[in-house]
Amino acid sequence: MADQAQIDELKQKMAEERDRLLGVLERLPDEEAGLPTTGEGEWSAKQQMSHLCEMETAYRAWVAKALQEDGADLDNVRGERPGIPLEEAQQHSVGEHVGEMLAQRQKTLALIDSMSPADFDRKATQRMFGTLTVMQWLRSYYRHDRMHLDQVRGVEPEYKPKFAGGKEPDQRRG
Repeated sequence: MADQAQIDELKQKMAEERDRLLGVLERLPDEEAGLPTTGEGEWSAKQQMSHLCEMETAYRAWVAKALQEDGADLDNVRGERPGIPLEEAQQHSVGEHVGEMLAQRQKTLALIDSMSPADFDRKATQRMFGTLTVMQWLRSYYRHDRMHLDQVRGVEPEYKPKFAGGKEPDQRRG
């Protein structure tokens, strides 16, 4: 069972990585944020921000399903549609994206705050990532932020997610 120190560390890392990422993104002029970057299909920073919000809702839906049903199959579980979907990313300002990222993170933190320490040990399985505990799903948030921070900065990401099939699927739709 997760102890309070582990839960506090999770929340601290989530805040630190998101703050580092937003610190870089908020300084990008809108025009520059619309240009392709390194990695992730050479998405623009705006597309990466939309992707982060879409994954935030997906991870949150997966955690919620694991809380509802230990050992849940997540393959057909979808998160809510974020305010700025990936296919509309280029049409929005950096400020709008940052606002959406902050709003989505507040929902995630509210979910975490509603959980008991035992909840972090519940498990769920998703085809791309395999079987993970709720704590592992939640740690994905800050690792994902770290990966996209590197991409926005134009460097090869230090963190590379481990996919069950070995290769990351292309999630770009527009």
